Amino acid sequence: MIDPLPRNDRLHLNGAEGWLGLSNPTEAMAELEMISEEYRRDPVVLQTFWAVYAQWEKWKPALEVAQKLVELCPEISFGWVHRAYALRRVEGGGLEKAWDLLLPAAVRFPDEPIIPYNLACYCAQLNKLGEARDWLAKAMAIGHPKTIRELAMRDPDLEPLKAIGYFK
Repeated sequence: MIDPLPRNDRLHLNGAEGWLGLSNPTEAMAELEMISEEYRRDPVVLQTFWAVYAQWEKWKPALEVAQKLVELCPEISFGWVHRAYALRRVEGGGLEKAWDLLLPAAVRFPDEPIIPYNLACYCAQLNKLGEARDWLAKAMAIGHPKTIRELAMRDPDLEPLKAIGYFK
């Protein structure tokens, strides 16, 4: 892991996070670019870079950042989740490739509900509805069931489950 961010870099990171909260990725990126080069490999800084690219829907650089996160910090689940999310959307990627990248994370992070939740989404979109139900049930068993159910009921990726009456 990288040493804690120096005060000046921490201020820029906080600024970037604030701008992201205001849905202004351009200003967030300006703040991130002021962070010292040596600290741009910090996991929190990388995650913030990913969030900027995601707001811009620039999936190729988002994928590159997420890949760097997985390489530098394979013990942190959000790199795995972000990598699959970006791969799904990048040209030449897709649902099946995202599924293949995220599946090992389900074993690696058995207590992280977002992983089976995303796998449920991928299965639903691939019309593997039985698997989608199983993954969603696993996400609910790991996480807070009511919260996950409410999220799932609003998630367009899970529309195929709604269509077969899963949420009744």
